[in-house]
Amino acid sequence: MAKRDYYDVLGINKSAGPAEIKSAYRKLAVKYHPDKNPGDKSAEDKFKEASEAYGILSDKSKKENYDNFGHAAFENGGGQSGGFGGFGGFGGSDFSDIFEDFFGDFGGGGRSGKRRSSNRGSDLRYDLSITLEEAYLGKKQNISFSSSDRCDTCKGSGSKPGFTTDRCTYCGGNGKIRSNQGFFTVQQTCPQCSGSGEEISNPCNNCGGNGNKRTSKKISVTIPKGVDDGTRIRLAGKGEAGTRGGASGDLYLFINVKSHDLFKRSDVNLFFEFPISIADAALGTTIEIPTIDGKKAKIKIPDGTQDGKQFRLKGKGMPFMRRGDYGDLYVQVKTEVPVYLNKEQKELLEKFRKIENEKSNPSIRKFFEKAKSFWKN
Repeated sequence: MAKRDYYDVLGINKSAGPAEIKSAYRKLAVKYHPDKNPGDKSAEDKFKEASEAYGILSDKSKKENYDNFGHAAFENGGGQSGGFGGFGGFGGSDFSDIFEDFFGDFGGGGRSGKRRSSNRGSDLRYDLSITLEEAYLGKKQNISFSSSDRCDTCKGSGSKPGFTTDRCTYCGGNGKIRSNQGFFTVQQTCPQCSGSGEEISNPCNNCGGNGNKRTSKKISVTIPKGVDDGTRIRLAGKGEAGTRGGASGDLYLFINVKSHDLFKRSDVNLFFEFPISIADAALGTTIEIPTIDGKKAKIKIPDGTQDGKQFRLKGKGMPFMRRGDYGDLYVQVKTEVPVYLNKEQKELLEKFRKIENEKSNPSIRKFFEKAKSFWKN
């Protein structure tokens, strides 16, 4: 019988990301796991099929081969471990992590490391606005925010100094409880100890047994050169403190680069318009322009420069993050037609118009040649 499409097996679209793939597999795995369905050959086959699909779609290179060639990519030893024995090509640690969520340790003892990871502190977000110049140069800045921190009195244990925590009497220290519902055994987080497996008989007076206290933090952060709007910077361990010895969460800086009055940014390149007069565009000139580093640069404008002409200054743009090179600066000439002419200016322009010839305006000449041809036809 032909194999089913792996995406159909997991009930997901081809555009599904790693998290969605893993979530879909988890649902099927807990539903059809052999321990949940003893003696049910159909459930076992569906479990094997889901495991095989997950093994391929959870691996980036295998997923790419499957997307391009389908099942044929893994025929005749093409790289698929597949089947129940190999769990579809993913490592034993992945399998253990997934099923730890559903079935604990399959023996009732639990794992203290797993409980500690569930006590990890929350991640925090901090929005930081900087100028384009600061993004160019990079900077160090002190930021202040409110967060939970480990209690100094009990060192995060939640118990009075000199006292220890006791094993939770409700779950026996497992952190989870199980109950039978018909043919199924349902496992849930212990409501008494919130999954920690411990009880505090003598709570700390300073934190009330929580192990953490709300506090104001002030830290120094480094903004690297070249950050762009929307850049995210992770500061490991600077988030909320974990509970009962759990690790602290992370702090994420989201960078907002303010718009600039002069420069427009696109990736590492900068752009701006420079207005010049008709006389300078026609006769040519040298202009002096500002650069993002606060300095000046000169550009030679040749005679006959047309409106919209762009000049490139190599290396005068934004820096690449964590690299030593820079983008470019593009200066676009904007020819300005004079307004509020005085009598002398008007007389000179009238004289200029009378002595103009067709060679002076090639674009105009070409246009009228096309127009004449259009009218004639």
